[in-house]
Formats: sequence, structure tokens, C-alpha cells
Amino acid sequence: MTGSLTPVPPGTATARPPAIVPPAAVPASGAEKTERIVSQLIYPNRQAEARSGPASLVIAQAPPAPEPQDLSSEPSETVAQVNPQTVISVPAPQQGEQPAVDESALRYFAARGDTARLQAEISRLKTLYPNWTPPADPLAVQLNADRQLENMWALYAQSRYADVRKAIADRQAAEPGWQPPADLLDRLKLAEARTGLVAASDAKNYDAVIRSAAENPGLLTCSETDILWRVADAFARTDRKNRARDAYVYILDNCDNVSERFATVQKASELLPADMLEDVLAKERTVPGNPPEFDALRDDIARRLVADGNTDAKLAVPEKYLTRLERLAEANGMASDALLLGWYYYRRDNLGSAERWFRRAFAKEETASAAEGLALTLVGRNSPAEAETVLYRWRDSSPGSKEAYLAAVANLLALDPPPIIEDEVLRRMAPVVISARNADAAQQFGWYARAMRQFETAAEWFGAALAWKPDDEPSAYGLVLTRNDLGDRAGVAQIQRSWAGRSERIARLGEPVTEPDAPRRQPRIAARQEADGAETRAPAVASESGRRAAPPTVQKTARAVAQPSAPRRGQCSSTQDARQLQPDAALARGWCLMDVNRPLEAVEAFDTAYASSSADVRSDAAYGKSLAYLRVGLTDKASVAAADTAQTNKRAVELQSAILADRALNAFKLGRYREALLALDQRARIAPEQADLMALRGYAHLNLGRYGDARRIFQALADMGDRSGLRGLADMGATN
Repeated sequence: MTGSLTPVPPGTATARPPAIVPPAAVPASGAEKTERIVSQLIYPNRQAEARSGPASLVIAQAPPAPEPQDLSSEPSETVAQVNPQTVISVPAPQQGEQPAVDESALRYFAARGDTARLQAEISRLKTLYPNWTPPADPLAVQLNADRQLENMWALYAQSRYADVRKAIADRQAAEPGWQPPADLLDRLKLAEARTGLVAASDAKNYDAVIRSAAENPGLLTCSETDILWRVADAFARTDRKNRARDAYVYILDNCDNVSERFATVQKASELLPADMLEDVLAKERTVPGNPPEFDALRDDIARRLVADGNTDAKLAVPEKYLTRLERLAEANGMASDALLLGWYYYRRDNLGSAERWFRRAFAKEETASAAEGLALTLVGRNSPAEAETVLYRWRDSSPGSKEAYLAAVANLLALDPPPIIEDEVLRRMAPVVISARNADAAQQFGWYARAMRQFETAAEWFGAALAWKPDDEPSAYGLVLTRNDLGDRAGVAQIQRSWAGRSERIARLGEPVTEPDAPRRQPRIAARQEADGAETRAPAVASESGRRAAPPTVQKTARAVAQPSAPRRGQCSSTQDARQLQPDAALARGWCLMDVNRPLEAVEAFDTAYASSSADVRSDAAYGKSLAYLRVGLTDKASVAAADTAQTNKRAVELQSAILADRALNAFKLGRYREALLALDQRARIAPEQADLMALRGYAHLNLGRYGDARRIFQALADMGDRSGLRGLADMGATN
């Protein structure tokens, strides 16, 4: 048997409704036609009108119907809670009588040899007349000799309902006493109602759908599953999801067509919330030795619920569906499943889980969505350097990707202390910022250039940021500081006049301050700024020639730079040459310059302090000079400085650990992985190995083809909850 998914002519094979077991005998006329169905599906609060005759028999398991009551007025159609199984009722037949059944359609389909429609008609008649017994040999039924009536049935079978009406009218005009069979009229009325309901559904006129179903309850049977689906859809689209749930449950309670039952749950999963969907899934049938009926659907349901959660951060997906999708993603390795999970966790600020799934998705299939999600997560976890590397290729794939990339750029430049960024990276970031006219990233370029003592470049970036966002006070402050450092008194005065009354710190520039430099703002997600029409020339790029950054796979490896134990003294805002200072003052200035991340200037100050006659001052100066060289990546010079004078054991260990860590990183970047491992082994003898250096060791083994050693290290890091371990395992998966 096949279900009718669209309106069909009579006799189309349909699912046979479940057998109806009548209650105790109730007197009734055997010739009584099916009464108008009182459908709880449409009017759940409406009682059946009091009447003499048989009680209704519910086509579903349901509690006893309430006592009939006199309804003097039409009740409201608004529904509250109802038993979802109390759906459709039909009259109980009189026992012991064979009802008078119009078998016109039966004879027509038998004559045509259309066994599928013949069986569907038998099913329909048995539903309407449970006591009716079909002929033992339906194909042997006496043929209808009325050719005009046969023609009417043929027109009906072709869905030419208007032509049927015309044929009836023409015959009645020619034969005033002739009446068409009641069954033909009933089926014609039902077919026309079906056509109207489908048209209303296609036009999204949901109130008309519900009204038509209420007026034609004969459509609400298992042979009209498509109509039941449309009614359920109309309820769901008009904020009556509990009524939609009842319709889906009715189908599963009463209809047996396997494909239609499967499709019913599919449709319910697209429209119902998770809690109501559980009521539908509870109607699942399980055949011994086979998986549950809807088991395959549960995977798609999990995907749909998680996808809904990606667009609604307040939607909580049941844990069992999250767990199911995670198991699917791990077992099947589909990037799309991992991506769904990544966005779900990201929307809920669970950045650790989000990074894990975004990495898995990106390793399996490099797409713009995976790159954007991973980059946003890395920015949120303070790893903007890797975020920039991941997303650069996809920066122009969508507005969201562009914003995420600019956020990574701004947050990378805003790191404190300023990171070592390769020239290649700086030069590729700058055109994107200029093209997008993004004030946040431009401002951070300005602060970064100031940190590198490139004041002309910094002024250009601050000026660009103000051109794109004139009310950006931090950029104005950065510009006035830079103009002051360049000795541009006129420029300082002009900025102070422009910001008079709007910024106290700009107005007070030049007065004694307690802070040596402007605090750097950590940017949020940078939003794309609209062009304001201002013309500005492209700022220069802050260059870091001669200084290297760690490769992307070990971007977060940090140098173990020890912190000086000497107290900070004095200020370093003066422009006086450090060589003209006394050793004690030069030492204090060196530490101050280190505090504001100006290590190369600090080296000059420490050189002056090293000329002191005090052994303690010379030791502090050599120590500070070593730290300054380490900060800018000059490992060999740091080693020489550390050996200039005796240090305490604690300081010696700190310096040697930092020097060996730098050597390992530099060897790795040059592809000398065995030298990197040797330096790491030497460092491990004097100090515990931190997580970022463990990751470096893992990647060195990986590049040497020592997969077992690499996996062991990455797994240990992952077990500790370290992101570099997860990243390493993902990279190994992509490599293999």
C-alpha cells in the first residue's frame, strides 16, 4: 500500500487505518451514513452535540468521552490542553446488520481492473462501515451498465471535478427524476474540499486550512496523510504547536505506512520544540531484532536542534542530543557535524569546547566557516596571532569573516607586551585595514608603531583612524602623544584645541604625569566602519626587520623571560641621553624602560649603569641587559651579557633557561629540529618544561617523523586541558 502525499483521484492506494473494535452493542440504524466527524484535532474543547443514537467510537485509544451537554452557543475555537489521542471520532455501527453501502466506485474500479484503487476503496468503505463485508471477489462485481454514470466516475478519477458537476447537472436537466449516487456526491465534495485545502496551504493561508479541515473531517484519516500534515503545519505556523503535536501523534497512533510514519517524524522535527518532539518520538515502534523505527532520524534531529541553537543562544539543546552529535562527529568524521558543535559552544562562551570542534572541522575540511569560527574562538582565548594566520586566506569570503579577521589583527597588535611580528605578517595586515577603513585596527597599528619607536609611522596610523572615526578619543590621544615626541608643538596645540572640553588628558599633555606612556586599549571584536569620505594616504607599516616570530604551529611558545628583582625607581619620560646619567640613575631608567617595553633603549641605560664601581649595580645592569636582549630575540648577545659578571644562582638559572628556550625556538624556525630538541633537553635539566615548550618538542618530533613521541606529548598536553595539545593532535590527524 502507498500513502497519498498529494490530492489524488478516487481509489489511489492508501494506508489502511487500524481496525476499529466496537464497544458493546448500541442500537442504531444500519443504513445510517457516517455522521459528521467531531474532531478534537480541530476543536478540542467542543463537545459533540447531544443526540439520540449511538455514541461515537474514537479512532485511537482515548478515555471515555464526557457526558453530552446542551450547547446553546458555539464554543470558542481556542484550545488549551487536550488528550493528544482524542483526535477523530466516528459513530459506532449497529451490530448484526449489514449496512446499505453505495458500491458504485467499487464497481467502477473493478471494471477497470484498477486493483490498487479498488483496495483503497474497500479500505475506505470499511472505515465508514465497519460491519460491511466486501465482496469475496471484487473483480467479479456486477458491472455498472449506466454508461453516463461510468463516465462521471471516469471524470472523477481524472480529478476533473468541475466536469463531473456539469455532467450531473446535464443529466438531471435531461432526466428530472434522476439522482446521482450519494457516494459519488460525498466523494466529489470531499475531493473539492481537498483541493481547496491544499491551495490554502500552498498559499500559506493557515486559518483557511484549519477551517476547511473542521468542515470536512472526512479528510482527517490515514488515507489522507498529506492533509493531516498540512493541518499540523497550519497549527504550528499559527503558534499552536501543541495542536500540531496532537496531529502528528494521531498519525503515529493510527497509521501503519512505514514511509509516512517516518516522514511524519521528519516534519515534526522541523516544527516542534524539543520537549514536544519527545512526545512524538515516544510513539516509535520496535520490531525485535531491528533498530528502533526512528533511530536513523534521531541523528538528523540532533543536527537540527544544534543548528537551531546556533541561531538562538538562549535555546538549550537536551544533553542527550549534544552527546549524540558529538559521538557522530567523532565516529563519522564529518566536518559539518564538528562545525555545528563548534558554533553551538561558541555562542554559549564555552570557548574550550568550541576550539576543539572548530579545529576538528578545519583539519577535516578547510572552509570559510570553520576558519571564521576558529579565529573568533582564538581571539576570545587571547591567541590572535594564530587567528590571523588561520583566517587570512578567507578574509574576503563574507562580511563576518572580514570582521573576524580585523578583530584578530586589532587584538594581535594590542597584545601587551607587544609581540614580535614578522614583516610579512605586518605587510599583509596593513592593506586589509586600509581597505576596510577600520579605525580600531588602525589605532592598534599606531600604538604598535609607537612601541617600536617608529613615531612617524604611528602618527600616520593614528591620523588614519581619526579620519575614519573622528570621535575616536584614544586615537586622538595617541596622535597628540606622538606629535609631542616628534617635537611638533604646532600639531600638539591644534589637537588640543580640537579636543578642548572633550578630553582632559589631551588638554593636560605636557603637565607632570605619573605614567610614562598612554595605556593601550584592548580592542573588542572590531566592527567594519563605514567610509566617511575623508581622503587619507595609506599609512606605512611598522617594520620589525631582523626579528622573527614563532611558526604558526607554535605561535604561543613563550620565552621564559625572568622578571628582575630590583625595585623600580624614577621615571623614564625624560628625553635625556642615558649616557649622561649617573650609574644608579641609569640603572633605574633601564628598569623603567623595560617596564614600558622599550628594551633597546634600556640596553643603553644598563651599559651606563655597568660602569658603576658597585658590584651589586654591575650585576643588576648585566642581568637587565640580558633580559632586554632576550626580549628582542637577540639570544647570543643575551648570553654574552649574562656572562659579564657573576649572578646569583636563581638569576643564572632564569637567564640560562630563557636563553636555551630561545635557542630551541630559533632552531625550530630554521628547520633544525634535532638542535631544537637538544636545546630543550639542556633546558629541562635545569628547569621544568612549560606547556608551550612541550608543544614545541612535540612538533619537532612530528617534523622528524617520530609520530609516537609526538602523539604522546600532544596527548599529555590535551589531558591537561592545554589547547596546544588539541591543536597538535588535530595537526597529526590532518598529516596522516
